[in-house]
Amino acid sequence: MYAIIKTGGKQYRVSEGDIVRVEKLAGDVGATVKFDQILMVGGESAQVGRPLVEGAIVEAKIERQARARKVLIFKKKKRTGYHKKQGHRQYFTELKITGIQA
Repeated sequence: MYAIIKTGGKQYRVSEGDIVRVEKLAGDVGATVKFDQILMVGGESAQVGRPLVEGAIVEAKIERQARARKVLIFKKKKRTGYHKKQGHRQYFTELKITGIQA
């Protein structure tokens, strides 16, 4: 069984036991998170929501709160001597999917 959940403005296809990196969520490591914005539940027979599936819940456990690898942004304009270097590290939450209830 799998589900498509919506969190952080993005959509993720998850199955039980998957480890997924999502945008940072509030909570400590080991805490349980429940997602109620389920767009689709698949398996033997698929349920597609309009826009959400009624009564469907995906439970996950927070495995890790961290920051991703650094992304470098380099801007340059030729012949003017202008160059600018920036870096950015995005926060993320790593989740382990523990259950899908349709």
